[in-house]
Amino acid sequence: MKISPCSRSCLVSLLLLLTSFSSYAQNDGSAAKSGPIVVLITIDGFPARALKDPRLPMPTLRGLIANGAHADAMIPINPTVTWPNHTTLVTGVDASVHHVMANGEIEFPTPGDGPVVKQWVPKDELVHARTLYDALAEKGMTTGQVDWVAIYGAKNVRWQFAEKPDVSSIIAQDLIAKGVITQDQVEHFNGGPAWHDEVWTDAAIDILIHHTPNLLLFHLLQTDTLQHKYGALSMAAYAGYAYSDMCLDRLIEAARAAGLLDRITFVIASDHGFGDVKHAIRPNVVLAQRNVLSKLNDKYEGGAWFLAEGGEASLYIRDETLRAKLVPELKAYFSGLPGVEGAFTNEEGRAIGLPALANSDQAPDLYLTASPDYAFWAGEDGPLTQEVSTPDGSHGYSNTDPEMQALFVASGSHIRPGIDLGTIPNLRVAPTIAKLLGISLPTAKGQPLDAALQ
Repeated sequence: MKISPCSRSCLVSLLLLLTSFSSYAQNDGSAAKSGPIVVLITIDGFPARALKDPRLPMPTLRGLIANGAHADAMIPINPTVTWPNHTTLVTGVDASVHHVMANGEIEFPTPGDGPVVKQWVPKDELVHARTLYDALAEKGMTTGQVDWVAIYGAKNVRWQFAEKPDVSSIIAQDLIAKGVITQDQVEHFNGGPAWHDEVWTDAAIDILIHHTPNLLLFHLLQTDTLQHKYGALSMAAYAGYAYSDMCLDRLIEAARAAGLLDRITFVIASDHGFGDVKHAIRPNVVLAQRNVLSKLNDKYEGGAWFLAEGGEASLYIRDETLRAKLVPELKAYFSGLPGVEGAFTNEEGRAIGLPALANSDQAPDLYLTASPDYAFWAGEDGPLTQEVSTPDGSHGYSNTDPEMQALFVASGSHIRPGIDLGTIPNLRVAPTIAKLLGISLPTAKGQPLDAALQ
């Protein structure tokens, strides 16, 4: 029988719809059909101080604050970088325990080469601490994640739409079946910051409504991208804040339409704040000047390197014969350099939450923090310091810097309205979520935020 174009189109649509229903049906058994649900949403790089601006265009967030609990400021861990702090939000421990010191695993590909941050490292190799989703899995409960970090290959996360999405995943197939995204767009996920946040919101809605995990981890990234390029609290940043608020509203309204609001606690947080950069410091220039790094065929090699990460820089010594002499010399030098706020040996770094050399190859030999308006950049040639000619934003500064203070809001089921928590450490977020979900994180360093809980 000849099939008309219209019939063929209808048949394709029907098959796609059946595929979508099939994916829902085969996983309904692991959905949280009763009991509490926690949705942890991070707005990357959102500074707490932005909340004080009445022009902040975030009515959804302000509504959550009015009807829930919030912190005036939340103190991140050191380093004030995305992956370390996201890991703390789901473990309740700092980098001295979970060992995440960068946006990935710090590696040295060959002897003499500089450090490389490798992102797609299995979670079990990167994160050395018990997570909320591990604890949930032990009780037969489920977790979903959208664009979360330090979570690649996590076996205890049931529903995933990753920062680098897998086209074969159930959630990707759901979105393709609905026409939200094409297979090619999933395979080449490079549509730009706003498009990424839009698709990630679609994925978060799909996971929450159709698969309903006990815990949903959802990371919005555009606000970080725009502030790096245009500066903290810039007009571009405010546009990013407004867009993230629209994403929050879409997710909340989807939960309302699905009848889930009376079970959900929304926790809105950021991983760190942001500061503006006016001066750059290249610490590896000092190593080149001291012949620790040597240039051969236009390439530098050496037994010690700084990994420059904006507001902080970490020294990694690969040639152990250099350590005894180099560390005290560099500490003394950088302690007196304008633009450097602090220089910490590894032993001193443990007091600010950094891992010990004996426990982790991610632990730095020397840890530098920049003063406000300064940032550490890569590079071995050229001047040690220079003016920054275009708008630039950064983070990584000491967690005592007020500009690094982050966002915390909790609203919805089981949260008392109108509670101002003052200033809190982000070490208390994971224990609070654990208490809401009835699970245990015995190694967590903070206590639940009981004042906010009903």
